[in-house]
This record gives sequence, C-alpha cells and structure tokens, in this order.
Amino acid sequence: MRPIPSPASSAESAVAFVGGTEMGTRVSGGASGDPGRARRGPFRPGQLIPSRARLEARLLSRTFRIVDVLTAAGVALALTLEDHPLVAGLWAVTGLVALRMLGAYAFPRKQDLLRHMARTGLALGVGLLAAAVALLPSGGVEAPVVWTLLAATAGVAALHVAWWTIIARGRQLGRLTPNIIVVGATTNAERLIGAALRTGEANVLGVFDDRMDRAPGNIMGVPVLGDTTALLDHRIMPYVDRVVIAVESAAQGRVRQLVEKLGVLPNPVNLFIDVGGPAEDDAALARIVAGGENELSGAATGARQAWIKRAQDLVVASAGLLVAGPVMLIVALAVKLDSPGPIFFRQRRHGFNNEAILVWKFRSMRHEMADAHAARQISANDDRVTKVGKFIRKTSLDELPQLFNVLAGEMSIVGPRPHAIGMKTGGVESAKLVAEYAHRHRMKPGLTGWAAIKGSRGPVDTPESVRLRVALDVEYIERQSFWLDLYVIVMTIPCLLGDRSAVR
Repeated sequence: MRPIPSPASSAESAVAFVGGTEMGTRVSGGASGDPGRARRGPFRPGQLIPSRARLEARLLSRTFRIVDVLTAAGVALALTLEDHPLVAGLWAVTGLVALRMLGAYAFPRKQDLLRHMARTGLALGVGLLAAAVALLPSGGVEAPVVWTLLAATAGVAALHVAWWTIIARGRQLGRLTPNIIVVGATTNAERLIGAALRTGEANVLGVFDDRMDRAPGNIMGVPVLGDTTALLDHRIMPYVDRVVIAVESAAQGRVRQLVEKLGVLPNPVNLFIDVGGPAEDDAALARIVAGGENELSGAATGARQAWIKRAQDLVVASAGLLVAGPVMLIVALAVKLDSPGPIFFRQRRHGFNNEAILVWKFRSMRHEMADAHAARQISANDDRVTKVGKFIRKTSLDELPQLFNVLAGEMSIVGPRPHAIGMKTGGVESAKLVAEYAHRHRMKPGLTGWAAIKGSRGPVDTPESVRLRVALDVEYIERQSFWLDLYVIVMTIPCLLGDRSAVR
C-alpha cells in the first residue's frame, strides 16, 4: 500500500479529487466558474475527516438532552428551596416533555435555526404556562419566582442555539456525515446517489467499477475514480466510513466476487439492493449509514461502544501521564545524555482504517541508524540499540510517549499494536503474507493489546509470527468490550515483567 500523507496534507490532496456539499444539495455543474469543483462532484465536506473522528448526531442529541435535564433540575431545586416545589416540577417536567415531543432534539438536516428555535420556544412556552397555572392558587405572583423562571427559560433557549450551532458546524466540517464509496457504475449507483442527494445522509466521495472500459466519467456528478484494485490502495480510504456495493442484486456471481475481493478492507462493506422507489431507497441508505442494512464484512463498532472506549482511553491515558510523568522526564534525560540525537523517535504507522498516523516513542536506537520503515526488524543484541535503549525497550518504557497518541484520538490504550507502514518480514512486506492483514485496522491501534498479553510481542520476523499476530488481533476486535480492555490493561504489566525472552 502507498504511504498515506499526514492528515493535514492528505486532506488537502484528497480534496483535489473528492468534493460536494455537506447538506446533500445539488451543485450546478461549473456554474460557479470553478471547473475543479464541478469535477469533484455534488458532495463536498468542509474538510476530509478521518473516519475515526466521525461523530453521530444522535449521540450528540442525547448529550444535549442530558444537559437540558440537569439545567432544569438545578432550577427546580432552587425553586423548591423557595417553597415552590409544584411550580418547579411542572415547569421542568412539562418543558422537557414538550421539547422532546416537538422534536427539539431531532435536528433535521435542512431545518434552519429560526425553525429550530420556533419549536424550542413553543415547548418552553408550554413549560411557562404550566408554571403560571400552578402559581394561580397562591393568589399572587412572586417576582423572584417569575424572574427565576424567565431567566431559566432564556438559558435553555440559549443552550438550544448552541446545540443547533454545534450540529450545523459539525455537518459543515464533515464530522457528522459519513463518507461512502460506491462500487459499481450502475443504475443502482444512480439510485443510491439520488438518495444521498435528497436526504443528505451521506457524502458519496466516488465510484469504482471493474469495467472501466464501459464506465462513465461520473454518475450524477460523482466521479468514477478507478477499478476495485485501485480502491484497495486508494489514499481516500482512511476517510471512508463504508463501502457500498451497488451492483444489481440479480448479478449474484459478481456480488460474490466483489465481496471476496473487498473483504480484505478494514472498512465495512454493505450491499445496496434495488427494491422499491425513492422512499425505499432513502430508508435503505439511512439503514446502511446506521450499520444495520446488508452488512457483508467489516467490524464496525457501535457508536455507544466507541464512546465508552474513548472515555476509557481518556481516563486511563490521563492517569497514566500523571503517574508516569516523572519517569518520562528521567527517561528523556537519559536518552539525551546517552547518545547524540533527538529524544523522540517518530514513525508513520497504520491506524484505524489504514490511516497513517505518526507514532511517538523514546529513541532507543542510534540516530544515524534509525529505520523509519522497519525494513530490518529488531533482533537480539541489535547493534543499532543504545545502552539506554536496551533498558527502555526491555521494560517497554520507550512506548510511554504513545499516551499522547491516545489523548489525540489516534490510538487506544488497548488494541492491535501499530505496525510501521511497509514493514517487512524476511524481505517481504508483512501485509502481503496474510490476506486478512488489514482486518487488524478495523479498530484503533493500542498501546497494549490482546496479542501482547498472549505472548505475541516484539518483532514479527517470520510468516508464522505475522499470522499469529493477525489472528490474535482479529480475535480481540471480534470480542472487544469494556471489561476485556480492563483485563488486558491489568494483565499487561505482569506479562511484560514476566517475559524475559521476548526481543523488544
């Protein structure tokens, strides 16, 4: 596979052949006077975001609802302390229920701020009306209570301006809309792209087809970028959330061939079936984007599970930096004094969905003998390793800077260990030794992992060791859970300290 540029430069170069509007609106071909934009097609995220950084509007909406509930609970508590529990309860419960029922947490793609605030204002007005009814039996209106309710209502309204802005900005930047690639320059592809244009559920970045001699230059403006062999190595793939096969369902033989060929990808692969009219197409696209429609391969992690894993990473990495901070300072000083060269060694490695990430380590080799591409893997008594390097590799202290990769969201605490791009085993690129090699990139790479505590540590210098590593990594991806990650974290230190034979 070709090395993938850094996220910034990769996004810039990828924009050269991918585009469109975030909201799924049609762009007039060349009307803007920009022929490059017309060639890029009708879909254009504000910027290309790696699929690992994609968010779900649905989960953001739940977060907004929780904040609203906490805000209302705080106001209700304040009013209860002022001896108005009934007023507090009616305002909070009625307002929150009305917000939910009137769709204030739905955030439709084509709903502007004015319409959203009209729904929000109506719901909050219902809450105020309920509170006013509760105040009537008291025979008078107390000014402090009224001002508290008005201020709280204005505060919730301001929150909803912020919620709408966050969603709109996320969609504009491409963080909330998944990117898909279509395989098959067919009428099915036209239907899928038409659904994406109508609904804005996905950005269709390009089309690939093995029959390039009969494929058009574009389908409804979406460029045909090459055949499926080109797709496997394409530098756009780290930004792609799903690959959708749009071949007619009657062509079962061709579908099987494509599934077999695309099965090596880390990206989830789905099938779009030509059944029904536009409404059915729109619904099928929505289900594909959500991961629940004809998924053929890939190990897409549910959004809730991904959020839990990310929270776990942030907590453990932050605690790790606090505990290991003094040790890291000592190691940095020792590396600097031991041999000339930088303190850190940075190496491009494969991350989630084959994204190229820059992994940080303490330098353990002589600077002039560093091997950024891992053409020669580490071996026992390696003459490239410094005195301090031998110690920090043996104790795995050289890996501690990867805690910063975890905080940046490029890695996890637990996951398949990241391998150098183009790493070789016995003179052969390791990725070519196992057909399922890229499957280990269906999850973020980890600081430690299931393979590490199962004995697959250090170099993979034989075809058998590569196959074992990949098998253990895929097993972990299929079994991943919060509790399994905790088990791996707990077992990592005794496994590392108890293993004196592994070359590291």
